[in-house]
Amino acid sequence: MLNGKAVILVVEDIVLIRMGAVDLVQSAGYEALEASNADEAIRILESRADIDLVFTDVEMPGMMDGIKLSHYIRNRWPPVKLIVASGRAILKESSLPEGSRFFSKPYSDHAIADAIAGMLLGD
Repeated sequence: MLNGKAVILVVEDIVLIRMGAVDLVQSAGYEALEASNADEAIRILESRADIDLVFTDVEMPGMMDGIKLSHYIRNRWPPVKLIVASGRAILKESSLPEGSRFFSKPYSDHAIADAIAGMLLGD
């Protein structure tokens, strides 16, 4: 946490959706960082030790989708909490790293904010 404020990394390739997710995170009282794909997200994670949670889309361009990214993060940065969202893929939470949460798009901003708060408090 930075200055007592949790840091959330939003990973989404569609600019308007990413902007909406960043607004959601900031409105909930957290600091928001943003990445447009998994490679950019990993570079940010490598450069900052204060990221508490990653909120990622499943379908993204590049070598790694949101599922692979979530497993990579869990293996490399185990304390980082993970929320995965998708408009197409209906996932079973069992395909995600333990402790991750999945939301179908369109998701409720309130549900995401509640999930972030709960996960950061250890629920």
